[in-house]
Amino acid sequence: MAANLLALGAIALWATLAAFGVELAHVPPLRLTGLALVVGSLVALPWSGFDPQRWRVPLPTLALGVYGLFGFHFLLFVALRTAPPVEANLVNYLWPLLIVLLAPVLLPGLRLRRIHVGAATVGFAGAALAITGGRAPAGVSWGYLPALGSALIWSTYSLGTKRVAPFPTAAVGGFCFASGALSLLASLLIEPATALSLRDLLLIGAMGSGPLGAAFFLWDRALKEGDPRTIGVLAFLTPLASTALLLWIEGRRPTIWIASAAALIVGSALAVVSSPRDRV
Repeated sequence: MAANLLALGAIALWATLAAFGVELAHVPPLRLTGLALVVGSLVALPWSGFDPQRWRVPLPTLALGVYGLFGFHFLLFVALRTAPPVEANLVNYLWPLLIVLLAPVLLPGLRLRRIHVGAATVGFAGAALAITGGRAPAGVSWGYLPALGSALIWSTYSLGTKRVAPFPTAAVGGFCFASGALSLLASLLIEPATALSLRDLLLIGAMGSGPLGAAFFLWDRALKEGDPRTIGVLAFLTPLASTALLLWIEGRRPTIWIASAAALIVGSALAVVSSPRDRV
């Protein structure tokens, strides 16, 4: 149960990411992500007793962290620039489903039960309703490939953290810092220069402290302590909460599609959380 609460904490923080994105839409995405991830790395300092030496991990573990944090965001931004954003975001949200389906493949001792497959499928249907608002997809775009790649990266990174040698959650700060540095380097190479106001810097600080900072540490602890199949289903709450938050900020009422999405996602989450755990 504690692991599920940690995962819900990460999901709650990730739900604010779209709102930050709207407020900071004028900042080039790689620069925004790079700055926020560098700020996010500072969140790890209290976890590590303000000793960055605790960020030290074997090179393969660091590579896994950079693969997850940098690879996920880079491909997602490519997808959002080359495909219809709503549909690209929907394809990207295959990652909770992939976590559920790949957990028994990548993690010995787990098996795939019908409750997990059913709940993940219903959860994805709810996510689709929340993201698309019941509208039909715009069509096929090659930009869906990087969106699918980002989903595959985040799901395999999340599961991969349980396959490498155990590392302290504080080490995620190193993942954030290295990924942020790579994002800023990519930004310098391909994005135009942009002046940032004090308000921008404050919002980036908040974004880095929350959805691109503390959320990663909560997620890491949740995966270390919990069942990734259950956590994967809970993750479908992210697009639902994100969309609901945007509607609230904009002063709009929730639609019938949001209500339907909530019923599907919450129902699937409750079904899998209440099911008995199993290991073989």
